[in-house]
Amino acid sequence: MAMKDYSDEFKADAVALYESTPGAIYKWIAADLGVNRATLREWVLRDRERRGITTAAAKPGAQPREAMPSADPDERVRQLEARVAELEASERKLATERDILRKAAKYFAGGDELVRSRFQFVDDHRNTYEVKRLCQVLDVNRSSYYKWLAGAQARATRQREDRILAEEIREVHGESGGAYGSPRITAELREKGRRVNEKRVARIMRTFSITGIRLRRRVRTTVPDPAASPVPDLFQRDFTATEPGRKYMGDITYLPLTNGEFLYLATVLDCFSRKVVGWSIANHMRTSLVADALQMAAATRGRLDGAVFHSDHGAQDGSRGFAGLCDQLGVTRSMGAVGTSADNAACESFHASLKRETLQSTHDYGDTDTCRRTVFAWLTRYNTRRRHSANGHLSPNEYEHRHHTAKLTLAA
Repeated sequence: MAMKDYSDEFKADAVALYESTPGAIYKWIAADLGVNRATLREWVLRDRERRGITTAAAKPGAQPREAMPSADPDERVRQLEARVAELEASERKLATERDILRKAAKYFAGGDELVRSRFQFVDDHRNTYEVKRLCQVLDVNRSSYYKWLAGAQARATRQREDRILAEEIREVHGESGGAYGSPRITAELREKGRRVNEKRVARIMRTFSITGIRLRRRVRTTVPDPAASPVPDLFQRDFTATEPGRKYMGDITYLPLTNGEFLYLATVLDCFSRKVVGWSIANHMRTSLVADALQMAAATRGRLDGAVFHSDHGAQDGSRGFAGLCDQLGVTRSMGAVGTSADNAACESFHASLKRETLQSTHDYGDTDTCRRTVFAWLTRYNTRRRHSANGHLSPNEYEHRHHTAKLTLAA
């Protein structure tokens, strides 16, 4: 469920995201943020009016709508067919040269590739020499060669289909910012109507060198407060929930900047759908950082009374000020054991995914504004579009929507 009232900070971040995205379309950005297109447009126009910028001069780098690629499915199919035909023609041209020059040199190298290359060499020279003689010289079984020859059409068809599927995988992989692996890509393709097996997707990704993003080394952000009152562990490493709004978990992570400094991100996740219901970014790790995230969660859900909030033993979550806020909101606190990351593993995993997918191969986020926009865009898109394995590869918003729909159906 989306927030009814958006904070000024949320609006400013949304406008900054739109203005900094080349070729951005209101519909696309609004969908990522989970807001109405007209609402986002109103925020942008008000901000431009405040800054005295005209609509025509606001985004000089943006392309006009007419310059966008055609969305006509038939035209897209024709483009793909032309590309496949071009690749096939190029492959046929290079096959003979590769087989004669490279494979011929491997005749006595051994291995399975040797057998296949010998078959190809026989087939390439069958009009010059007798097949029997070629097989004898190359020490291959003639019946095996004919069996290989009979499967040529099936292999070519399979290779052609693999190339087409690879293009579809590249498109989904690119839309995810290079983050999706074979499970999420398979789910995305299936939702688009493509009947495909995850093992095949994984094989094609390996074949065409389509890879995910590696995890970065983490920096410690949990500093226990020895003076804090003890709080029991009510989760016992059970990060699941049967209903939204019953169990929440939170943590803090660092966001590295170019100048060697850091911003810090505090998040609040709903255990039912893994939805990010609250977050806060600041250049410090004081209690107000986690307090702002929890207050945003209260605004998102409308209420938190009766819920349990789980965190690690950081000094921020254990402070008297934060305890008072939890009492005010009707939230029961829960904490894992000191020095045991597994007691808050779900949040640790969430933050690892965030940095893996936003930093990718870079070491920092750049300056403060770029960092805020990048993380803001990922967090909002995480809720509205990113598929989560714990949700059966549905986005958190879609998972909650289907849950509410099912409850209404049963009630009726």
